[in-house]
Amino acid sequence: MTIETAAETYSVPRINDTAPDFTAETTQGTIHFHEWIGNGWAILFSHPKDFTPVCTTELGTMAGLQPEFAKRNVKIIGLSVDPVTNHSKWAVDIEETQGHKVNYPMIGDPQLKIAKLYGMLPAASGSTSEGRTAADNATVRTVFVVGPDKKIKLQLSYPMTTGRNFDEILRVIDSIQLTAKHKVATPANWKPGDDVIISGSVSNEEAQKQYPGGWKSPKPYLRIVPQPK
Repeated sequence: MTIETAAETYSVPRINDTAPDFTAETTQGTIHFHEWIGNGWAILFSHPKDFTPVCTTELGTMAGLQPEFAKRNVKIIGLSVDPVTNHSKWAVDIEETQGHKVNYPMIGDPQLKIAKLYGMLPAASGSTSEGRTAADNATVRTVFVVGPDKKIKLQLSYPMTTGRNFDEILRVIDSIQLTAKHKVATPANWKPGDDVIISGSVSNEEAQKQYPGGWKSPKPYLRIVPQPK
């Protein structure tokens, strides 16, 4: 999907698209997004405005989960359409109310450039966060998971009144990383250690070599095996 105006064109990135690169000011200095990701994984999660109640709980939750993401070689970066100076003040409230210090960078996007670049706001939204309310920016509530190849692996968008489930983001990353190493897929409600499904691209002959003990197959296209080590 492409958003166009007379002067600007913005593509909405989809799964397997290259995550748009950008340079931005953050609470930890200037970053170049692709360079900042390096050879690992990244989560970019966005917020419609600083000092909003649900987002305060989300940023605190992510701060508490940061060690779990680090174990998976995943960096965290937040974005809000307000200036970085506001973020630093907000971080104090987050630590006070949520009990976790925000140690990951928070991007300032007061000109709405990154929100537009990622298709979270239309190009016609103007060029400043001044005077805009959280309701005006309700669509800036998206999680992007980016892989080492800089391609988008996951997108999730939430309404403002619903806090995001970051345990689910961890679960999805476990699945993505597992299935990137092995020719398997994970079924509904899978958790690490549960059975998995042999990928449809794997022939029975090839599967027999990989799984000499065989598999459960309630249907020919549904071949269930224990999770690979």
